[in-house]
Amino acid sequence: MLNEVIQFFFRLVKPRDIRRKILVTGTILVVFRLVAHIPASGVDRGALASLFGGSPLLSLLDVFSGGTLANFSIMALGLNPYINASIILQLLTFVVPSLEELSKEGEYGQEKINQYTRFLTIPLACLQAFGMYSLLKGQHVIGNLSLLSLVALVVTMTAGTMLAVWLGELITEYGITNGVSFLIFAGIAGRLPVAIGQSITVVQSSDILKVGIFALLAVVIIGLIVLVNEATRQIPINYARRGDRVSLGSASSYLPLRLNTAGVIPIIFAVSLVLMPSLISQFLSNASNSQIALLAGKISQVFNPQSLTYNFVYFALVVGFTYFYTSIVFNPEKVSENLQKNGGFIPGIRPGKETSKYLSFVLSRVTLVSATFLGFIAILPSFFSGTTGISTLTIGGTGVLIVVSVILEATRELEAQLVMRKYDKFI
Repeated sequence: MLNEVIQFFFRLVKPRDIRRKILVTGTILVVFRLVAHIPASGVDRGALASLFGGSPLLSLLDVFSGGTLANFSIMALGLNPYINASIILQLLTFVVPSLEELSKEGEYGQEKINQYTRFLTIPLACLQAFGMYSLLKGQHVIGNLSLLSLVALVVTMTAGTMLAVWLGELITEYGITNGVSFLIFAGIAGRLPVAIGQSITVVQSSDILKVGIFALLAVVIIGLIVLVNEATRQIPINYARRGDRVSLGSASSYLPLRLNTAGVIPIIFAVSLVLMPSLISQFLSNASNSQIALLAGKISQVFNPQSLTYNFVYFALVVGFTYFYTSIVFNPEKVSENLQKNGGFIPGIRPGKETSKYLSFVLSRVTLVSATFLGFIAILPSFFSGTTGISTLTIGGTGVLIVVSVILEATRELEAQLVMRKYDKFI
């Protein structure tokens, strides 16, 4: 196994173009981590550390921001505003006819939608920056700021988010994988040792058996994640081969349908949305109106990371976004049209509309397996956290899910580039 990993590494660094992509990704990652440690001004570091230490919700947010939130750096918002803007734009493509037409215009349409997403990210980042200031002010972590200082803080945090978005797009264009997912992966990977260390410090001798069982199950879960991400449903495809006038037979191949077509994006989207009610409740908990403060307290209890409602909503969001993003990534009508143009057909299925229906039928059932699996994996750490009483296990479990998925996605893309280079040599 180790020998295969070493051989794969040497195969990657040998081609100049792939080596350049790896170097570009590594350089951007270093810049991202350095900028993420530039602190914003006017924050009580001790009060901030105690606030995050006593709140599993904020600790979970800190993991997904890569540690920038606990340090309250200029990138404290991370990529959350951009992710929320992406969700809004993708939902609007099903509602607004002009956006739906734009999404069907290929690369040009996708570039315009990405541009609209960046524009929407700015006001969302401003709102979240002000909300974060209000939350920390209510917890006496940050003092009263003048209007000029508040505007400067909001602008600084918004600029930090847009810088992170730009770095992510640079990785997507010149690096090895999806930049946004990779930056989230890098932040989680950087914080996982901290979460594990916190878990070890609170573990008592009576909890060692429970933690050992959790660790064993974690290994099994990682194996299952790898299995689901690598699994494919192969649909047989025949291509008619013709000479000048006479049919000479047919060539057979397969259309590989990945079990987890959506990848890690549904988890990222689901986490961004499921945490919103808790954040809003914490923002409203210090309201002067007692009724609003009471309502905020109830929302906070309902959407506690270990509550049944929180996990049910989390599970439903993961399943929903898996179906939603799969429909964006894989279009049965377009695949059916391309097959028909190239003389391809599924044995026993008529080309055209019948092929599209068959592909949709298979895709929906394949996606059901992956969506249910991802949903259970997402909420399973919360169950074990409630059993063992160690809240940081929730953070580690959710983080491992994203880390493993992104590593597999990056490895798959690198292998595809190596295969393409091999084919280019024969052409």
